[in-house]
Amino acid sequence: MKILVQRLPHAEGLPLPSYATGGAAAMDLLAAVAAPVTIAPGARALLPTGLCVALPAGHEWQIRPRSGLALKHGIALVNSPGTIDEDYRGEVGIILLNTGAEPFVVERGMRLAQAVLAPVTRGHFEEVAELPSSTRGAGGFGSTGTRP
Repeated sequence: MKILVQRLPHAEGLPLPSYATGGAAAMDLLAAVAAPVTIAPGARALLPTGLCVALPAGHEWQIRPRSGLALKHGIALVNSPGTIDEDYRGEVGIILLNTGAEPFVVERGMRLAQAVLAPVTRGHFEEVAELPSSTRGAGGFGSTGTRP
């Protein structure tokens, strides 16, 4: 499926998002920083990708963390998964949070996050006086799998 992409000047020389393997579900998004950016423990930073996209109608980009950064460095995405809507035309940015104990340095071209192209199902609300019953009912917050 075609995704139109505009490369901004600060992303010149960086590869476009791509799938690392034939079976990969997500494309890697890279840091389009001019100089290294250090994220202190407990701090967060908005990092540029240097890309603007026009997604196909009825689709979103789900922005997800990279497992290696999470395991090795404690790097998380604050709003995970993030959503890039089909009608957004600004630069795609990645908000990283350093939950680790050491400062984390983002270098130009570093793989920051993953983007999954996903279909969007839109719904509408219909107000009712009462919802249909279900086996689970209103049980939540750990209620499944427990016996009375």
